[in-house]
Amino acid sequence: MTPRAELAAAAPFAAAAALAVALTLAASPAAADAPPAYPQGAASFQTNCAVCHGATGAGLPSLAPPLLSYPARYAASAEGRRQLAITVLYGMFGDVVIEGRHYDFRMPDFGQLDDASLAAVLNFVVFDLAHAPSSVAPLASAEIAAERAHPLDGAAVREHRKSVAPTEP
Repeated sequence: MTPRAELAAAAPFAAAAALAVALTLAASPAAADAPPAYPQGAASFQTNCAVCHGATGAGLPSLAPPLLSYPARYAASAEGRRQLAITVLYGMFGDVVIEGRHYDFRMPDFGQLDDASLAAVLNFVVFDLAHAPSSVAPLASAEIAAERAHPLDGAAVREHRKSVAPTEP
């Protein structure tokens, strides 16, 4: 089965879980109090990422990891920023450990989106979901374009991740 077919097979479960998370968020008054700093990225996240990572980025057990901490750490270093860019551009597969939990998911590539859209969604994840400090610079579309010039496959993205998160398998 191809990675896209696997994702399509998981979509009904993930869509139901994302809907449950969205309904929970809608009922929370705190969710309406803080508009996202990156609204274009928030919209793209809801369209492309929330089905697997959940509307709040909290992840879905046994499906996709949470995005609430490590993207902020990654955005603070050059290799971490590269990891963020290549992950959205080329996807990734293989076991990763986030906050002590294993995820063995095939993240699809989103290289069909333009560089500005990918930078916006990454900035939404890094700043709005993972709450990176103001000392971290937003990702620029030029960073995405630089990585787009050097195509990789999901296995190579996974291998690069080992250099960014050496304590996680």
